[in-house]
Parts: sequence; structure tokens; C-alpha cells
Amino acid sequence: MVTALEFPTLEVGDAGLSALARGVIGSEILKIASEIRAMKAKGAQICNLTVGDFDPAYFPIPAELCEGTRAALAEGHTNYPPSDGVLVLREALVRFYERELGLKYPLESVLVAGGARPLLYGAYRTLIDPGDVAVYPVPSWNNNHYAYLSGARAVEIPVSAASNFFPTADDFRPHIGAARLLLINSPLNPTGTVIARDELQRIAELVLEENRRRQAENLRPVFLVYDQVYWMLTHGDARHETPVSLVPEIAPYTIMLDALSKSFCATGMRVGWGFMPPAVRRRMADILGHVGAWAPKAEQVATAALLDTPDAMHTFLSGAKAKVKERLDALFAGFSAMKREGLPVDAIAPQGAIYLSARFDWMGKTIRGRTIQTNDEIRKVLLEEAGLAVVPFQAFGLREENGWFRLSVGAVSMDDIQAAFPRLRSLMST
Repeated sequence: MVTALEFPTLEVGDAGLSALARGVIGSEILKIASEIRAMKAKGAQICNLTVGDFDPAYFPIPAELCEGTRAALAEGHTNYPPSDGVLVLREALVRFYERELGLKYPLESVLVAGGARPLLYGAYRTLIDPGDVAVYPVPSWNNNHYAYLSGARAVEIPVSAASNFFPTADDFRPHIGAARLLLINSPLNPTGTVIARDELQRIAELVLEENRRRQAENLRPVFLVYDQVYWMLTHGDARHETPVSLVPEIAPYTIMLDALSKSFCATGMRVGWGFMPPAVRRRMADILGHVGAWAPKAEQVATAALLDTPDAMHTFLSGAKAKVKERLDALFAGFSAMKREGLPVDAIAPQGAIYLSARFDWMGKTIRGRTIQTNDEIRKVLLEEAGLAVVPFQAFGLREENGWFRLSVGAVSMDDIQAAFPRLRSLMST
């Protein structure tokens, strides 16, 4: 038996760390999740609408993907994959985008990574030098953190329900001359809204116009990063569009990000991809290769097989979308009924992704003896008094305390949702 050594106190404090590490902000959502776990451990009944994930008890992955991964492991796909993605997957992705989106990209444009997250970060690291300008809306997912980590000069465009939580071409126009990156995500995390076709076209035309000017002056181009990881999850009359399909000439200046994780409920399988100009792809692949951000090999092989069986793929998507929409519709109906009763709540009808935007107009009001001044105070009252766990838009870069929250439905049952509304109505009636 080995005798364990006892160490002195290991804590060195922030003073011993880099300036980057001292300034980084951890995930606000993970902090909220820790609080929820502690309450559940004490027996609290909570409708957890915080995590942008899927509980496999309600949303299992496609059977073809599960069996395909098992088969790939049995065939020996347990070693390192190529750092930019296995060839069969990259080829399948080219066919997938041509078949489903009508976009015919060359193989040299496709980069595979461990989910869409490394690719978004990789876009910043590949295109941004310290001090370069990145322009993005708030709320939006992780742009504030990646701008900080890359040394970008962030230009944040606050958006609201009035514009469906998307920036317009006119919002971008004052900043386009200095910008290196414009970033858009649709369907949008956290709001679950979908950008309008005409507005996306105007933004693409603005980028193209600016790059023609820069080309004439021999200046570096501005790129549009278009995160469409939720594009197969649209609801109702909402329709997904891509900037490249609307303005094909923008393709040399566009990076499109996507992944297996959301559309196929496979968040833990960590397979993501990007379509981009080949020169950008080569350098991004080099950067991500140094940090080992590749997707597991067996999962890549299985993903290729799934994407090449469109009938099975669409059958799965139809069922998964129906369950997502059922939950989103139940939340929207509940909030709409409360609003009709004169209670200070609001919500936006589901458009895309797994999120509903809801507003609690409680600022300055006293709820159960607490006078509300911030979104986080609303969050705590909802959690502690009604067992409703939600995420404020502040977790997505928003600074204004306006009562808007993200509600995520991938990890809850219909029973969880239905049980939450009597508790919420009781809270708001006191």
C-alpha cells in the first residue's frame, strides 16, 4: 500500500495567475445549475428550464446514431481522428448541405471539431488580432467571453423584442467600416427567435458592399460568422435562411457554424462542423489542432452514416421537433393566459431552437417581501418561491435589467411544465 503524501495548502490566489485568467468570467449558467442541484438535493420540486441540453429520458439520440457509434467502436475507430475531421464525415457534410440547403461547397471548405463551440472560438482566434473590432448583438451566446479571450474590441448592439432580438443592417452600418467580424446566430440562443429573410439579405449585402470597398483599397476583409446550430429546429411559420443562399457572392467572407448537438439531441457526442473559405479553414484547423479540439472518431463515422440516410434523419427530426414544440407551446400558452388575466408577464411565440423568451415585468415591485431591482433578484424569487429555474439574459451579455429570461425545454417533461404554473400563479397573486 502506498502511503499518501500530505501537501501544504495549495491555494496560491489570483495574484499568481495570468491577467487573462484573472479577468475571465466563468459560465453564469453553470453557477445557476450548481444552485439548482443543491436545492434538489434538499428535496425541492423544481421545473428546470435553465440548461440548453437534452435529457435522454425525453429526447434520446437517433437509434441509427447510437448503433452506428457502437459499430464504429467495434470496428476499431478508437484512435485519434484527423484533426480536421475524418474524410467520410467531411464528404457526407458536403452532400448534406447540398441536399438540405442547396449549398454546394468544396470539400476544402469543411472543418470538423468537437462541437460548434470550438469553431466559434476558432473564428475569433483565426481572424481577430488584439484590438480588432467584433460586432455582435446582445443577448447572444458567448460572444462577450470570446471577444475577451481573443483581445477583440467588442461592439455590442443591444437588441429587443421590437426587432425580434436581431440587429438590422442599419444597426451594423455605423460599425462596418471598422469591423473585422460580424456575428449572428439564428435561430437565436437565448431567445428562440429567427432572423427575417429580408433583414439577413440586407446584412449580407452590407458586408459584400464593404468588402468590395476594402478590396479596392487593399484592406483586410470583414467576415460574417453565421451560427446556425439550431437551423433544423424551426417552428410554426418560421423559416431558416442562410446569408450565402440569399447573396451567393458573400460566400468568400462567411463562416457558417453547425453541429450534431441540437438538431439530433446529441450534445454529449461533440461533433460540430463549419463551412468557410478554404484559406480560413486551413488556419483555423491548425489553431484547433494545437488544442485537441477534434470530435471523437467513432461519433464522426456514425454521424456520416446518419447524414447519408435522409429518410431516417427526417423521421427522427419530425418526432424530436414535435416534442420540443409541445413543450414550448405549453409554456407560451401558460404565460399568455396569465398575461390575459392582467398578470405582469409576457412571452414570444416559439419560432426556433429549444428556447422561449419570457418577461417578468417585476422591476420595482415587491414580491413575497422582496423589492425587485434586478433580473437576478427575479430569478431567485422564481426559483425559491415557485420552483421555476430560468436564466436571465444577463448570462448572454445583456446589461439592461429588463425582466427578460431564457426558458429551455430540452431537459423537462410536460408534467414538470404543467406543475410549475400553479406555483407561479400563486406567487404572482400574493
